[in-house]
Amino acid sequence: MPKPLSLPFDPIARADESWRERWGPVPAMAAITSIMRAHQILLAEVDAVVKPYGLTFARYEALVLLTFSRAGELPMSKIGERLMVHPTSVTNTVDRLVRSGLVDKRPNPQDGRGTLASITDQGREVVEAATRDLMAMEFGLGAYDAEECAEIFAMLRPLRVAAHDFEDAP
Repeated sequence: MPKPLSLPFDPIARADESWRERWGPVPAMAAITSIMRAHQILLAEVDAVVKPYGLTFARYEALVLLTFSRAGELPMSKIGERLMVHPTSVTNTVDRLVRSGLVDKRPNPQDGRGTLASITDQGREVVEAATRDLMAMEFGLGAYDAEECAEIFAMLRPLRVAAHDFEDAP
């Protein structure tokens, strides 16, 4: 996997300093910039691990979701809802998985206009192997221990609840 570009300074810290000089202190700017950079780093690392399987992280997530369903199949609309992506993105993702032989599509007998996506045996084998590799590299979060990962999750939860990413259960 290629090493990320390493700079002799922290551009986010420099941007924060420049921001403070121009508009005053705004800790949220440094935080969001850091979160977005972390997202880029993690996505690149995870994509590099699943690439040998012909996957992207988005396709991997769709396969995992199908393995979590009782029958190994879900309506396309349900996939989009659970992955929180636009129907066009779901179609693109599933169609690529179909071309790879990892997923099949068929009309939904419960909904005359809908389509079911189902994971194939090959898809199950690929998702198991990719998951082993992702777990071995701790999904890119090896710099954190279990407690720190739980803290990250807890810190991001209020943002996700406020955005109606899910309902906050008591």
